Amino acid sequence: MDLIVIAIVVVVAIGLVAACILSYASKVFYVPVDERVSKLRAELPGANCGGCGFAGCDDYANALVEDPELSINKCPVGGAAVAAKLGEILGKSAEAGEKQLAVVMCNGTRDAVKPLLAYNDIKTCKAAKNLFGGMNACPFGCLGLGDCEAACDFDAIHICDGVAVVNKDACVACGACAKACPNSLIRISPAKNLVVVKCHNTEKGGVARKECSNACIGCMKCQKVCKFDAITVENNLAYIDPEKCKNCGMCAKECPTGAIHDERKKKAAPKKSPEEIEALKKAVAAKKAAAAAKKEDAPADSTDAKADDAKEKAADTTAKAADVKADDTKADSAKEKTPVKEIKVETTVEKAEEKAPETVKEVVDESADIGDENV
Repeated sequence: MDLIVIAIVVVVAIGLVAACILSYASKVFYVPVDERVSKLRAELPGANCGGCGFAGCDDYANALVEDPELSINKCPVGGAAVAAKLGEILGKSAEAGEKQLAVVMCNGTRDAVKPLLAYNDIKTCKAAKNLFGGMNACPFGCLGLGDCEAACDFDAIHICDGVAVVNKDACVACGACAKACPNSLIRISPAKNLVVVKCHNTEKGGVARKECSNACIGCMKCQKVCKFDAITVENNLAYIDPEKCKNCGMCAKECPTGAIHDERKKKAAPKKSPEEIEALKKAVAAKKAAAAAKKEDAPADSTDAKADDAKEKAADTTAKAADVKADDTKADSAKEKTPVKEIKVETTVEKAEEKAPETVKEVVDESADIGDENV
């Protein structure tokens, strides 16, 4: 018993000594931290996506305190709401930042781009690019193996029909997908730019068209039709100046290959509120439950109904067969009667012909008798 007590006392004493040492060390090595950093960090979303240009939210919070000139609108995830809260802490006015979006500069779908070979190796765009430049004939296009999709933390980009497609509602313009793309096909641009060139191929028109039917061929028709000098063709590829572009869509209409896309024509489906979504889910569940209950409660009824239907179909088939037989019988009887009539007619004629000579003989005999009397 004494040994147990002694052990407890020793452990408690060691703990007290260690606590005193740590308390003293914390005061000696204390580094003053601006309390605004912790407040800023609490308001930031904590995604650590790097869209602000810093390694994470902690670095951005420290940079905001250290550099008074740094913009508070750099967080693409938080947007205007977070910028307003950061402005309140730092005593700055939050200017309305322009919404940015990721844009994929390729439209080489499976039907449009020609495959170069079958790729069965590591399913990443980086691996395919490093091995032999990709599995498609176009060396500039989307490889469609999903490196950008894997890099996105917001489920805002997916591979559809062999090409990366951005969900505008979910995209926060963090730039993670752009960094992951080995062909540098994804760029961050203002959301107001609704007319975009979805091609990155700088080869000559004939070569580019053979590789992908949706490729830009550098025909310069878009440049000629633009009234605002907002689009130019350089190195066999069309480029749009976002500052000059008025989103008129004339270049998209004139493009013979469809390389220029007018995003105004793509109307997004109206969003449903959470209440509406929940109501739809409940309605679907109720319908499924009702259908299952009907199947369980009335299996015999369905069997009887099927039997009745089979009987009705059999009766209809029998009736149709009887009608067909009756029609065939009538037709046969009609055919049989017709030759009989013809035979009768022929017999009458033959009889008339047989009687004709006898009549002639009688007439000759009568004329002879008359001649004898006259003599």
